[in-house]
Amino acid sequence: MTEKMAKLTIGDKSFEFPIISGSVGPDVIDIRSLYAQTGMFTYDPGYTSTGSTSSAITYIDGEKGVLLYRGYPIEQLAEKSNFLEVAYLLLNGELPTRPQFADFEKTITRHTMLHEQIVKFYSGFRRDAHPMAITCGAVGAMSAFYHDSTDITDPRQRQIASHRLIAKIPTTVAWAYKYSIGQPFVYPRNDLDFSSNFLRMCFAVPAEKFEVSPTVARAMDRIFVLHADHEQNASTSTVRLAGSSHANPFACIAAGVASLWGPAHGGANEASLRMLREIGTPDRIGEYINRAKDRSDPFRLMGFGHRVYKNFDPRAKVMQETAKEVLGELGVTNNPTLQVAQELERIALQDEYFIEKKLYPNVDFYSGIILDAIGFPTSMFTAIFALARTVGWVSQWREMIDDPTQKIGRPRQLYVGAEARQFVDISAR
Repeated sequence: MTEKMAKLTIGDKSFEFPIISGSVGPDVIDIRSLYAQTGMFTYDPGYTSTGSTSSAITYIDGEKGVLLYRGYPIEQLAEKSNFLEVAYLLLNGELPTRPQFADFEKTITRHTMLHEQIVKFYSGFRRDAHPMAITCGAVGAMSAFYHDSTDITDPRQRQIASHRLIAKIPTTVAWAYKYSIGQPFVYPRNDLDFSSNFLRMCFAVPAEKFEVSPTVARAMDRIFVLHADHEQNASTSTVRLAGSSHANPFACIAAGVASLWGPAHGGANEASLRMLREIGTPDRIGEYINRAKDRSDPFRLMGFGHRVYKNFDPRAKVMQETAKEVLGELGVTNNPTLQVAQELERIALQDEYFIEKKLYPNVDFYSGIILDAIGFPTSMFTAIFALARTVGWVSQWREMIDDPTQKIGRPRQLYVGAEARQFVDISAR
């Protein structure tokens, strides 16, 4: 079969580059030989038109509002599956059989404890440290405690590290929360499911009996599923770039946590809730909508629209229904923030300005509402996002390590600084 080629003409010279087709989605032009052939680089700030790798894990069609994990629609997984089953899918490429899932669930459950010396590590942080600062530090420090799973050339060690990261991140995040509010750590329990165990570690206290609501646990599980992976976003690309240097897996995931912490990435649901609180009451929504339409006003409606999705965020549809379930279960009706959110959602979905620009509520809008209703402070939102995304980061890291064509990441640049010049002694300057 004749290979499809793309032709690039520069002056009177032409160069050809192969066109590669994926299983779905747009074709790509293979420009790996661009510099060798032309002496030029591409210039693509933000990598918005650059395919940095090939991957079989997640597919997004932003125009149609499609998100697939290993080919499965996110809506089906959120409705019919659970987070650990999705974790197995992302790691291994296929949904598990019943025996495979039982074995995987047992493995993850048995790894949820943290090394006891890590407890002392937490005490080194200020009492008011942000949970993301603690999470980033604790995950990175794991490489100092688990030396038997840092050799990336050993497939068995890679698997152990993967399981440890997925199992221990809920404990790490829950303890970061407990430390930030001055409460004693609650150790994991092996008789609880993944999401119920996390909620218990966050909200149980020694002096009281704590029962996890099945509705809330299911909502937590869906949040984890919906945030598990999202193709080559900033934090995932950070994990891959760090991993390309053959850094240990704990360091790579810590790098992902640090990248996710940025307000333009994982902090979006936190920013969305802050906006709702700034609006304050439903009667002020009109004022803020007018400000959002005013290009000269710096105010932006957070939680609406998405960098990738140019239609409705498919995750938001699931979160919308989940929010209703949780609010109904918890009997939250008089909360002013939630009243603002519900009214803002209603108005925005009917407003021609937002419809024309396709500014629909995204997953951050609804997940922030749910987490707030459950009782999490906004400082925990991004840490919970990191908990869920660790599965995707680990899957992407393993895929990269297994790729024999992978090279160390080394982007190039368009240099715009001074040309070569001679040093002048300080006495003559």
